[in-house]
Amino acid sequence: MQVRTDVLVVGGGPAGRALAAATAEHGLRTVLLESRPEAPWRNTYGSWTAELPGDLPAAVIASRSRGRAIALTEHELGWDYTVLSTAALRAHLDAALHRSGVDVRDAHVDGLLDRHTVQLGHGTPMRARVVVDAGGAEQPLVPHRGRRPARAEQRAYGYLVDQALTTELVAPGEAVFMDWRPQHGEPGHPTFLYAVPVGDGRMLLEETSLAGRHGFPLPILQHRLRARLAVLGIDPQPSPDREVVRIVLDPPRHPLAHVLAFGAAAPLIHPATGFSLATSLTLAPVVARALATRMPDGADAAIAAARAVLWPATARAVHGFRRIGLEALLRMPPQRVPEFFETFFTLPPHRRWTYLTGRTDLAGAMATMGCLFARSGWPLRAHLVTPVLRGPAPAVSWSERVPAGPASRAGAGH
Repeated sequence: MQVRTDVLVVGGGPAGRALAAATAEHGLRTVLLESRPEAPWRNTYGSWTAELPGDLPAAVIASRSRGRAIALTEHELGWDYTVLSTAALRAHLDAALHRSGVDVRDAHVDGLLDRHTVQLGHGTPMRARVVVDAGGAEQPLVPHRGRRPARAEQRAYGYLVDQALTTELVAPGEAVFMDWRPQHGEPGHPTFLYAVPVGDGRMLLEETSLAGRHGFPLPILQHRLRARLAVLGIDPQPSPDREVVRIVLDPPRHPLAHVLAFGAAAPLIHPATGFSLATSLTLAPVVARALATRMPDGADAAIAAARAVLWPATARAVHGFRRIGLEALLRMPPQRVPEFFETFFTLPPHRRWTYLTGRTDLAGAMATMGCLFARSGWPLRAHLVTPVLRGPAPAVSWSERVPAGPASRAGAGH
């Protein structure tokens, strides 16, 4: 007799693993499908310390630092920033999968056959009462017909270097969340330096494009990073470890009513920062509890209960406001971007914190946006209201936004 699967989670990143372990811990028979589930993770995961679940083991924390930012002037953020040990986070989540009895399978998923059945790459269908799309911002269970619209992307190119090389740039116990100074010497679309300790005596230095519809070219980010580091007297040679980042900031709400989306597929991505890890880890046990509580009433009731936890009305409204903020950044002239962040960083700390973290605090989000508008000059105000009047920004032609120069001519061999 075949044992029926209660929850089938497609996607084995941190969000998928956390939810699969949590549903199994609540007594639901859970299968996790992931192509190459044993493959190591390469990304560096960071979060505001206060957003992380309190039960994370100490070994998962690679570094904790005071946050600092530089727009037109320097600002103390007023809260700590945590970088997680990727290997320790993976081991922690894998131990939870094993402890709770999740059936982890190496399988590529081609799509849905019906609301309870996924089609595996080798042609075998697999059924479950509830199917979860945790496959990231690409939402692999959603059938895509025709050309996909261009998405807003955050991109970064970084080096991992000896922390001793960066003491003039980043003080001990400190992380530079943003440095908008154009030390790379390139005009045009602004990029910033992200400099954070990642443990084991190493520092991650990344040249970052905050948002662009059609992501900023990686070869130019690499060229700018090298130029910036040269100005700062930092030589990353020989052959530093590298990191390439691509985060889709504006994936749509998952359109399939009969599938539960989780993690970046939901999407739980903050449109202003690209963060989603802390939110996913925090919500995983809450969503699992909702599924387990209502599963006796049927799959539809279970999905509705879980979705109510993920997307209460206040969370939907706050996400909508944040998306308006993203569109404002996408339409903003390059010279206005550092000015915008200078204004944002001068807001009262509780206003900044609410906008960056309070996903259900609608009153707080509206108050922050009102405060930002009030403190902005009239030219900046015009750019803040443009998305309300004109809608989504068009895709960017980087050949028009980045003047010709050494960086523009940089090759793709990064």
